[in-house]
Amino acid sequence: MQNLVRTEIGLLEKILIHSPDAGIGKVIPTKFADWLYDDTVHLATMREEYDDYLLLLLYWMDAARAKKVAEAREAYQDQPGRPDLLKPAHPDFIASDKVLEVQRLLSDILEETEVKIRLVSAVCALEGCPMAVQTELEAMPPQRLAKVLISGALEDTPGHEQFVFPPVPNLVFTRDIGIVVNDHLLLSKHALAARKRETLLAQYVFRYHHLLFGNCPERVLEIREPNHHFLFDSEEQARRAVAIEGGDVMMVAPNHLLVGCSERTTPGDIHGIIHTLFSRPEVEIEKISVVTIPKGRLQMHVDTTFTQVAKDTWVLYDGFSEHARARRGQPFDYRGGHCGEEAQGYPVSITQYYKPLTEAYEASRDYTRAYAPAGLEALLREISEEDFGVPADQVKVIYSADGEFPYNERERWTDSCNLLALKDGVVVGYDRNDKTLAAFEQAGYSVIHVRELLTQWRMGTSQPQDLERTVITLASAELSRARGGSHCMSLPLQRASLS
Repeated sequence: MQNLVRTEIGLLEKILIHSPDAGIGKVIPTKFADWLYDDTVHLATMREEYDDYLLLLLYWMDAARAKKVAEAREAYQDQPGRPDLLKPAHPDFIASDKVLEVQRLLSDILEETEVKIRLVSAVCALEGCPMAVQTELEAMPPQRLAKVLISGALEDTPGHEQFVFPPVPNLVFTRDIGIVVNDHLLLSKHALAARKRETLLAQYVFRYHHLLFGNCPERVLEIREPNHHFLFDSEEQARRAVAIEGGDVMMVAPNHLLVGCSERTTPGDIHGIIHTLFSRPEVEIEKISVVTIPKGRLQMHVDTTFTQVAKDTWVLYDGFSEHARARRGQPFDYRGGHCGEEAQGYPVSITQYYKPLTEAYEASRDYTRAYAPAGLEALLREISEEDFGVPADQVKVIYSADGEFPYNERERWTDSCNLLALKDGVVVGYDRNDKTLAAFEQAGYSVIHVRELLTQWRMGTSQPQDLERTVITLASAELSRARGGSHCMSLPLQRASLS
């Protein structure tokens, strides 16, 4: 099956997700820093909230399976042992070929004995497991093994689990394991120890599963340090280190890739991306825009600060908008130029690189554009105008909480700017960001809660294709505690081309 993404807003036709797993329910305060969490979550409630999201995606892309799930849940409502067709370990899991679940795909590839042995060996080497554990894992059936490789927990007696290695509680954010760039996949490489097993599992799933890139593994792109990297001293190794997460990469328009330089994506990886993509014309990238943001938990990726809503609409944290700062009459910050935290007094800088597809690649040539937008909002407006042909006076930028302090900071923290587009002008976000949602309504968008929408679709009183200029909101009391929104919780694999 084809995997093709040319924009962030084309009609969504295929996606990779991962439901909250048992590993998330085992995060404890002493591991917050190591496992990249800020709070414990109530797993049952988080799963209920996520199930709304999963059902929404199913109705959008695979209505027959969505109706099957909805009917089964209604038939067994409030009965003990009801079938939960939304849990990937359940034998009757929905198994959609449009809404793909990482754990289910992992169990599929583990049916192949050679793949199973290789992956178990690689995981055990990474985690430093004794040979007895490796032997036990190799003997497991695929579905059970897939669950253990993700959750880290092995049920040794009924009702009792022991850890064989740590969980990977951030796998729910599938955006970070890779990004589809036209018909290729740019595979992430996580720098932080808590996410390294995600990189390994993703390598195998993407390369071996037929619904992903199993039939064309040459389209999986990996950026790595040069083979003599180990010869540099530690300081130079750190400068050249490669690390990238999908939340810092956006396919903003055909032939145009946006990459964030952030807490999680390094200059070394950006260097590698530019050389790799420009040297491979078949990937069809001729423009790369690099957005450098301050390193910090508040903005770990660029998609925590802005996402695209429509050809003519963006949502953006106003603190990173040069236009919003100027309109407020905010004083220019001369402190940044001295302490090095903010270049030239602004928190964001833009650099662009350009190589026409028709030109031969020269590794020694500098493809830096002499001109680049002066700031982040200028870049977003340029994309709408130049890449999508939107007249300048029709481009809208909606700010977190409409730029009202302190709500803009509070709602940024709960992912007001991290939205997934189901199609041009229809996006998914959290229900708790009230002032941002009010700003959307002022800009002409409707706001509807996912449960109301799912009821309408189940009753047949409306259809997914009827939606235009809409924000669909998810319950988010627990989902938001994991520090990621709907954009983070998705890896689009197939989008229709925009007309």
